[in-house]
Amino acid sequence: MPGIFGEIHYKFKYGSVLTKIIFINIGVFLVIKLADLFSFLSGGIPLSYYLIDILALHSNIAYLIFHPWQVFTYMFLHEGLWHLVFNMLWLYWFGVIFLNFLDSGKFLRVYILGGLAGGLLYILAYNIFPVFSHTDAIALGASASVMAVVIAISVYVPDYVIYLLFLGPVRLKYIALATVVLDIISISGGNAGGHIAHLGGALFGYLFAVEIKRGKDITGFLKFEKRKPKSNFRVTKSRYRTRSDWEYNAMKKQDNERLDKILDKIAKNGYDSLTEEEKKFLFDSSKRS
Repeated sequence: MPGIFGEIHYKFKYGSVLTKIIFINIGVFLVIKLADLFSFLSGGIPLSYYLIDILALHSNIAYLIFHPWQVFTYMFLHEGLWHLVFNMLWLYWFGVIFLNFLDSGKFLRVYILGGLAGGLLYILAYNIFPVFSHTDAIALGASASVMAVVIAISVYVPDYVIYLLFLGPVRLKYIALATVVLDIISISGGNAGGHIAHLGGALFGYLFAVEIKRGKDITGFLKFEKRKPKSNFRVTKSRYRTRSDWEYNAMKKQDNERLDKILDKIAKNGYDSLTEEEKKFLFDSSKRS
C-alpha cells in the first residue's frame, strides 16, 4: 500500500495538469463517500448532505452571497459514481487532444473559466426565467468545465478525427454539435440546471477557440503558473553553463544514467523506495527538463 500511495503522489506531483485535475475530482469524490461511510457506521445523518450544501452551487443568490466559493468548488464535486466516471472519461479523451495542440496553462484556464461561465449562466437562468421562480436548486459536477474543453478543442481543430465504437471515424465538430444540441433539447426534461450550465461552459469554450485562432487568448488575464525561486533558477542554469563541451556532455550523460536508474527503481518498488537524495535529484531533474 505505501508503494501505491507513493506512485499516486509521484503522478500527481509530476503529472500533467490534466492528471492533476482528474486526481482532484476523484479525491473530492472519495472524501464525500468516506464521510458517508463514517456517518453510516456512527448511525448519524450522512455528512455528505452538509458537504454538498457547502460546496455545491446554489441558485439562490441570497445564499450564494455568503458562500461565494461555491462558484469554484462545485466544478470539482460529484455525488454519483457514474457522473464522475463519465465526466472524467470525457475530460481525459478531449484533454489529451487539447494538450496536443495547446499548452497546459490554457487547458487549466479553460477548465476553470468554463466552469465559472457555466455556473453564471445557471444562476442567471434560475433567477430570470419564471419557470424556475419557485425553485431553490443546486448544481455540482465538472460537466460545464468539461464541455468548455470539448467545445474549445472541437472548434480549434474541427476536422480532427477520432474513432468511436460502432461509428468509426468522426470529426470533432460533429461531436461538439451533437452534444450542444442534446443539451438544448434536454433542458425541458430532467436536470434543467445541469444542461444550462453545460451550455454556459460550451459558450465559453467556443469564444475561447474563436479568439485563440485570431491570436488572442481571452483567458490570459488568469495566471496560475508557479514562479520559480531565483536561487533555484541560478543553480539549475549554472550547473552546465560554465562547463566545456566535453564536460557538459559527460555530466549530461551521467545525470541521464542516474535518472534512468531512479525511474527503474520507481517502476519496480514504488516512489517511496527512493532515498531523500534520489527524490531531490528527481525533483531537480524535472525542473531542468
